[in-house]
Amino acid sequence: MTISVSSNSANNEVNIQVTDQFDYSLYQSFRDAYSGVKNQGTKFVVDLSRANYMDSSALGMILLLKEHADQHCGVVIITKPNDSVHKILMIANFEQLVTIEC
Repeated sequence: MTISVSSNSANNEVNIQVTDQFDYSLYQSFRDAYSGVKNQGTKFVVDLSRANYMDSSALGMILLLKEHADQHCGVVIITKPNDSVHKILMIANFEQLVTIEC
């Protein structure tokens, strides 16, 4: 269970990749990945291509990220969720809150 972060200042983009299980154990590292970014219009890309599990606390963490992005006129994009993670996102109606790119 890890979080990897990379940023591209030229594109004003922060990429957060979650590996294995996305659950409460990643709360602090996920929060640390974005909390220092306060640039207006930042695009936060959450790459879930390597996540094989997601629980309700992960949904809450994404909501906190969205709130942070909204405060700075940014956006959140979730990319490449596998079928089971995508199903969880759809059940929770997250497609109405953030962009989900399969």
